[in-house]
Amino acid sequence: MLRGWATSRAPWGNMYEFINLTCFCGLVAALFVLRRRDLRPLWVFVLVPVLILLAVSGKWLYADAAPVMPALQSYWLPIHVSVVSLGSGVFLVGGVASSLFLMKTSRLGDPELAGRLAGVVSRFPDPRILDRVAYRTTIFAFPVFGFGVIFGAIWAEEAWGRFWGWDPKETVSFIAWVAYAAYLHARSTAGWRDRKAAWINVAGFVAMVFNLFFINLVIAGLHSYAGVG
Repeated sequence: MLRGWATSRAPWGNMYEFINLTCFCGLVAALFVLRRRDLRPLWVFVLVPVLILLAVSGKWLYADAAPVMPALQSYWLPIHVSVVSLGSGVFLVGGVASSLFLMKTSRLGDPELAGRLAGVVSRFPDPRILDRVAYRTTIFAFPVFGFGVIFGAIWAEEAWGRFWGWDPKETVSFIAWVAYAAYLHARSTAGWRDRKAAWINVAGFVAMVFNLFFINLVIAGLHSYAGVG
């Protein structure tokens, strides 16, 4: 709020601000999803990636509060970025749930094979509950993220004269969206509802993280607005 007040703009014009907003959306989503007592152990697994993201953004991606470049001076900035951040934050909760589901239903849950680690895994909620959390969060975040991509395409047509140009960030965002579409489809298909579907959900989350860091920081493109000099 203070950064937005100081710069007279929506405070998510670079990677530092975008990550903070995404973490905030993830925590708000967790507040709604993890209200039940049997789901409270999941909080630590949501907070760990959030703390890692905040530490990385604060240590290596911090940028002083300043006006954004002319290409970002549009009313589409708060619309597009806020919707994408909301979808990404909710996807984080779903990705954590699917990851824990895979651990719970693997050999790590066998005390004779996993030893002490099995004691930790045994405290995870029931696999059916984890699967339900992953599905419900993804089914909410999927259209939200889709609308964020659509809003970005409309903004691209206004700024660059085309709706879609296969820019690296556009491409990987589309791949992640397709992965989540495949997860929702697999979740309703006999024989794919359990571990296979969970792996697809985790793959979609990995694509989101790859898009956030590798595409923004390593590959040059029209979306190279990380604010890291």
